[in-house]
Amino acid sequence: MPDRVLVLGGGVAGMTAAHELAERGFQVTVIESRRVAGGKARSVRVPHPCHDGRTHLPGEHGFRFFPGFYQHLPDTMKRIPYRDNSQGVFDNLATTTHVELAQENLPALVLPARFPHSRADLHLIAHDIFHDDTGLSLSEKAHFGRLLLKLLTSCEERRYKEYEYQSWWEFSGADEHGPAYKNFLADGLTRTLVAARARHMSARTGGYILLQLLLGMSDPDVEVDRVLVGPTNDVWIDPWLAHLQELGVDYQFGDDAREFQFADGRITGVVVGSGPDRRTLTADHYVAAMPVEHMAHMVTPQMKEAAPHLAGLDQLVTRWMNGIQFYLHEDVPIVHGHTIYVDSPWSLTSISQRQFWPAVDFTGLGDGTVRGVLSVDISEWETEGLNGKRAMDCTKDEIRDEVWAQLKAHLTAEAMPVLDDRNLADFFLDEAVRFPKVRVAQQIRTDINLEPLLVNTPGSWDNRPEAVTAIENLVVASDYVRTHTDLACMEGANEAARRAVNGILERTGSREPPCEVWKLHEPRMYGLARMLDEHRFRHGKPHEPPADEDLVPVGGAPTS
Repeated sequence: MPDRVLVLGGGVAGMTAAHELAERGFQVTVIESRRVAGGKARSVRVPHPCHDGRTHLPGEHGFRFFPGFYQHLPDTMKRIPYRDNSQGVFDNLATTTHVELAQENLPALVLPARFPHSRADLHLIAHDIFHDDTGLSLSEKAHFGRLLLKLLTSCEERRYKEYEYQSWWEFSGADEHGPAYKNFLADGLTRTLVAARARHMSARTGGYILLQLLLGMSDPDVEVDRVLVGPTNDVWIDPWLAHLQELGVDYQFGDDAREFQFADGRITGVVVGSGPDRRTLTADHYVAAMPVEHMAHMVTPQMKEAAPHLAGLDQLVTRWMNGIQFYLHEDVPIVHGHTIYVDSPWSLTSISQRQFWPAVDFTGLGDGTVRGVLSVDISEWETEGLNGKRAMDCTKDEIRDEVWAQLKAHLTAEAMPVLDDRNLADFFLDEAVRFPKVRVAQQIRTDINLEPLLVNTPGSWDNRPEAVTAIENLVVASDYVRTHTDLACMEGANEAARRAVNGILERTGSREPPCEVWKLHEPRMYGLARMLDEHRFRHGKPHEPPADEDLVPVGGAPTS
């Protein structure tokens, strides 16, 4: 009889673990507190009036983003069947062509979101980089270029023991430069990195993920920025769930893991549900695929003593990053890709969805009047907006009005798309932000967010566990696990799940092949420079810019 595995959490990490285990013959049960699969990656049906047999409008926790450096998640997606697609749901990704950096009352900076494919792309680069209106000086651009070279030529040991303990803001020297440098380079570029904020993110994490994005743009074979061709659950999560169930996975919705039962160095059961539905589930192995804030509450003192790496979970930091969708009577395709509103108080990014959803019949949605969806992520909830209030302190309607006002403030320059109030049909704010609010110290606050995101703060690596714990039948699969990806994102969750499954395979002596795990790409030409820096670091010397001859590829130089 195959070993039984209980997976706690049905998001990307939990689904990945279930997928890999089921393919290797394990008996898998997934416990998911929600009534829909996908976790933070899910889409939802918006409770909007539907008429004449139409379906609900699509809403998202936040828009999906599949950068070209992702390796683990695409591999999984290619193994999820979808109609006649040769590469499964992976074929449901579309490539964006441009990224826009929008400024308030100034022309936007529009750049190719890929290696230049045309003369028009080259013209954009020449115009917006060398004749831009950003206010960046040549010396600031050169300084930032030197920072990137420093990252590329630093050894791994220096990264973990030096850059890990600096913020990206400090590492980039933001305080030594002007507003344009802060907005565009120190903060604006990192805005795409989920809940990453330059002042709070470690230089190691922010720097190396940023490098992955920029290296992808220099490679003609890499599709740097990809998005889904329809609502997330329609074109990815639901087909994945159906495939898992075909593989024999028992997916139980509406069950919330409450506590671990632990004795003699093992998990002996997990209590799920409450009231009359409260019960204990048992298995041979347990995969904790829950968010860090949930897992931290479930780990007992006895578990921390047995597995010291779990003791740091309550030291990890989470922040809010939630999506809001604006439904438009007429579509407004701002740019063929993502727009970053570089000086918006609430750190907004957006994407116009309809241009990437060719098969979605908008006439069959809601009341039939919606023709476009502008999906926006709010990354900063603790800074005052144009209305003088923090997002945390606003009502749902105030959040709608303020985000809309910040968007309009950035889209008013000549030749920019215009957002007209009369064009706004409806909106949907991520349901993880709960209302009504509570009164604290004479202020109305939103302190309830069911799905915050981990932030890789300086030094947080020390408090993050490996996927395989010292508890003999417990592994951890979530985006806070130590991974090569090292970012709270779908790719990190997928990699963590693969590491957890490999731990179970090793513990059971399975002859099944392990899950593949990849490192982030690093250019071969800098291999020798990294080796020289390793020698310097171990002798207590600072990083030194490499000489030209140190950048020449040599036989045997490391590639990663």
